[in-house]
Amino acid sequence: MWRRSLSSGSQASALHALKGKNWDALVIGGGHNGLTAAAYLARGGLSVAVLERRHVIGGAAVTEELIPGFKFSRCSYLQSLLRPSVIRELELARHGLKLLKRNPSSFTPCSDGRYLLLGPDNELNHSEISKFSKRDADAYSRYESQLERFCKLMDPLLDSPPPESLQGTSSFQDRFKNKVHISAFWTCLLHQAASLGQKDMVDFMDLLLSPASKVLNNWFETDVLKATLATDAVIGSTANVCTPGSGYVLLHHVMGETNGDRGIWSYVEGGMGSVSMAIGHAAKEAGAHIVTSAEVSQLVVEDSGKVNGVLLADGTRVHSSSILSNATPYKTFMEFVPKNVLSDDFTRSIKYSDYSSGTTKINLAVDKLPEFHCCKSIYPGSGPQHTGTIHIGSESMEEIDSACLDAVNGLPSRRPVIEMTIPSVLDKTISPPGKHVINLFIQYTPYKPLDGSWGDPSYRESFAQRCFTLIDEYAPGFSSSIIGYDMLTPPDLEREIGLTGGNIFHGAMGLDSIFLMRPVKGWSSYRTPLPGLYLCGSGAHPGGGVMGAPGRNAAQIVLQDFKKKLN
Repeated sequence: MWRRSLSSGSQASALHALKGKNWDALVIGGGHNGLTAAAYLARGGLSVAVLERRHVIGGAAVTEELIPGFKFSRCSYLQSLLRPSVIRELELARHGLKLLKRNPSSFTPCSDGRYLLLGPDNELNHSEISKFSKRDADAYSRYESQLERFCKLMDPLLDSPPPESLQGTSSFQDRFKNKVHISAFWTCLLHQAASLGQKDMVDFMDLLLSPASKVLNNWFETDVLKATLATDAVIGSTANVCTPGSGYVLLHHVMGETNGDRGIWSYVEGGMGSVSMAIGHAAKEAGAHIVTSAEVSQLVVEDSGKVNGVLLADGTRVHSSSILSNATPYKTFMEFVPKNVLSDDFTRSIKYSDYSSGTTKINLAVDKLPEFHCCKSIYPGSGPQHTGTIHIGSESMEEIDSACLDAVNGLPSRRPVIEMTIPSVLDKTISPPGKHVINLFIQYTPYKPLDGSWGDPSYRESFAQRCFTLIDEYAPGFSSSIIGYDMLTPPDLEREIGLTGGNIFHGAMGLDSIFLMRPVKGWSSYRTPLPGLYLCGSGAHPGGGVMGAPGRNAAQIVLQDFKKKLN
């Protein structure tokens, strides 16, 4: 279904159409950012082709029916960060995007029989947190309000390219325009910062630079509340809650929205692949040509140092003087670019960036909903405990820290930190009646464990059962409900999805790897040292998550450069 809907005719005819044309732009990778870039470029009047290695578009935002009747959001599993500008400008609702809000959005069961529900309902939050601490219940709304103010400060940074200085030779006019742009950017940002006031700005800097543990300890006293919130600060990373700068990752995960409601995460009807499908339809409607099973093996670089197209794995050569890579920076510059084309300094910066991952994703088909003993008598059957993210192994920040320490020592966590979601509770299109799809996002799992190998089926099964057994502690009988499962460890994420090191963000999101430092300092504006080559994926500003911002921003730069060529 996926290939038929987005490729033009048969695979042979699609490849023939690629060869017979000199494209204005080629996009390597049909992930959501690559598709977003293609949509904006095609709307800007360029001839664009998207080359996707796999048989299905979407990259990490993909829906796959791995078990008959069960459709899994195989990698990414929730939506909030997709930029409102992308949704609005590409008319994604018209192209089939339907968001399903979750209320409540978070459930943390406790081993002592208590539980914590959180969501967009302020009264519910106050009531639930009051079960643990009246002080924390009163502080929580102030905490959320402060984060919302910080997110508003960040919004303009997400929707525009960083104010990068021009590299290489350029005309006086271009240098002057660049200086004016940079001055205007910082003036605007300083004006916004001043509007916050000094106290909020100091708090904002504290959040950016501090460990999440310090931030949350300053706000709250309840262990389960702090641990529930702290998962946002470590999700997808190898850091723990005590890592300086993890406060920024916390902010990164709350800066999204659903249909105008700030910080609300939603399911996508049909799974996360529906995001990519909607963007793909918008791109195709604008004139973009999308081809699956078209693996790029190398960039074609002229003697002058400019790109002139790509070479596919089957030997097909496709011509274009503008290439946008949705692949990771490592894969782009270390694998696609021919050797000895880039400077040693740049290559070294890319090679030694942090692509480490502690993430494993397990997708399950089950024959019934888990029954959590802490609320079984209050909410028998389907209830609010099933709608949001279910936090397992996160009753205290010390538990999270201990799980991380295992991975630091080369071992998969003995008691993993698990985020469980059950999208089929709200989305009836992805599982048979009475049965459900469950996503487990698990930390921490080292890329190369010291006590075994992810290539060993028995080792993989042992870790999966460890996770299921942990869930059994909170929902007895969960293991017996499993019909089948699919498991993606860090090496699997690298091999299957193309995520270097298994890192879901295309590279770490530390303070040394964001904004003007992403992917490396001096090259944050989507251009690269190789003329005609651009980055448009999560390895570029503003980073990871299903945002669409890197693709949209990169397309703006390419269109600017294209206009210069015509003048």
